[in-house]
Amino acid sequence: MSALAFAAAALVATAPPAQGPTEANRALITAFAEQFYARRDVRGAFMTYVAPDYIQHNPGIADGRDAAIAALEPMFSGKNARFEVKRIIVDGDLAVIHLHGRAALDNPGGAVADIYRIKGGWIVEHWDVMQPMPAHSKNSHPMF
Repeated sequence: MSALAFAAAALVATAPPAQGPTEANRALITAFAEQFYARRDVRGAFMTYVAPDYIQHNPGIADGRDAAIAALEPMFSGKNARFEVKRIIVDGDLAVIHLHGRAALDNPGGAVADIYRIKGGWIVEHWDVMQPMPAHSKNSHPMF
């Protein structure tokens, strides 16, 4: 084996593995979550990461990126609103963001699981499941 071929083989052997769809989608959804939930920059997050023809499965919001922005900006703009991401789970083209959302500091809020489908580097579809925080629990297990 020539020195050049040996060097090329060594580079290939030590190169990091190619990033698969789960890893690429994890990076995308993590960046989206930071901008959307932590910084509450609804418009910026949706313009950067969400496809214009976004499919919405929440019956209270119309399809499309612009409709989502219009519906979510008022909810996220309250100065005391809080959206604390507890975990992000990604498998292939699907991502779940489990969070504690509160409209105000004096509101216990609820647990939310936002489910997103990613295609071609864009969030293209959304489902959500919401569970209000009860005043009393019948067990000692935390919701998060």
